[in-house]
Amino acid sequence: MPTEKEKLSILSEMILFAKVDNKLKQSEYDFLFSVAKDLQVSKKVFDSLFTSNVEHVIPKSQSARIVQFHRLVLLMNVDNHQNMREIKRIYDIGLKMGLPPGAIQQVLSIMHNYPNKIVPPEILIAIFKAHYN
Repeated sequence: MPTEKEKLSILSEMILFAKVDNKLKQSEYDFLFSVAKDLQVSKKVFDSLFTSNVEHVIPKSQSARIVQFHRLVLLMNVDNHQNMREIKRIYDIGLKMGLPPGAIQQVLSIMHNYPNKIVPPEILIAIFKAHYN
């Protein structure tokens, strides 16, 4: 389980990503809050992240980085709409986390092959494993 600092960083990064198009839809807020609940972050603390700055912490393990990237892909698709700013931003976030560019691109390409653009976790893991071998 991530530390409190890591949890807040994860959520803060996701909130900034959700606001990349200068609006936050209810479906995005609901998804973000469900992640906060999974991370055991209270609603009060979660809501405060929309107006406060949190130190960004890159997840330490590769698996935690892949999970965070997957959360961002799910968030991007929760409203059934992607734009070039979101795609560029998610790509850049993946690079900053140290994920292989080819794996990031492959996930962003194949997501269109799945219902609601939700790449199954086992497919996502296989893609990243292939790029690390």
